[in-house]
Amino acid sequence: MTTGVLLLHGSSGTPDLERARILEAEGYDVLAPQWFDAKISEIPLESFPLDELKQRNKRIVIMGVSRGAEAALLLGALDERVDAVIALAPTAYVWAWNDAGHQTSAWTWQGEPLPFVPLDLTWQPDDDPPSFTPWYRQSLKKYDGDAARIPVERIRGEVLLVAGGDDRVWPSVQFAEQISLAREARPTRTVVAARAGHRVILPGETPQSGGQRMARGGTEEADRELGELVWPQLLRTLAG
Repeated sequence: MTTGVLLLHGSSGTPDLERARILEAEGYDVLAPQWFDAKISEIPLESFPLDELKQRNKRIVIMGVSRGAEAALLLGALDERVDAVIALAPTAYVWAWNDAGHQTSAWTWQGEPLPFVPLDLTWQPDDDPPSFTPWYRQSLKKYDGDAARIPVERIRGEVLLVAGGDDRVWPSVQFAEQISLAREARPTRTVVAARAGHRVILPGETPQSGGQRMARGGTEEADRELGELVWPQLLRTLAG
């Protein structure tokens, strides 16, 4: 193998095995671990299996969605073995894990919790199922997120950002724009579809279900359109 792909699922907690098979059919060595069980709290970034991929491959690409994209961008910034990052529905910040009002960082690095943006616990949804995008925006207004910003300018290789304009989980288009600005002249590409939601559907995939009950935005048609749009860009990033 020449390129290994670490494929990171989101907060549903379910590995993207169908996506892994699609990437394997393109000739890539893919690991799609289940990287959390009950909660996304103080997970060591060193626990992701980069060592295993590096033993078999010359290049490592990390591809993650949502909270998995958060981990992907952090690993790209902190681990020099990462050659490229593909972030679907990305965030520009490290976020808290809220457990009955007790908030902790989602991640640790070298034994220390990373700075995080707390969630504003006074916020209440006004729709059902709830759209959480306003919650993240309100939390960023209430708390200073500078210390929790992911240092994406430290990612050595290319970054591909994919976001839907109708994302109702968090404002991924806004986050993608912030990441792109922070990267300045470093190789960064952003693919956005205005009508798509939080879950892009790549060619050959079936729509996902499960996870926490929430509004995710988009439609199957729009999410597939975003998948078709980003697919050639994704293959270019994987190929290096």
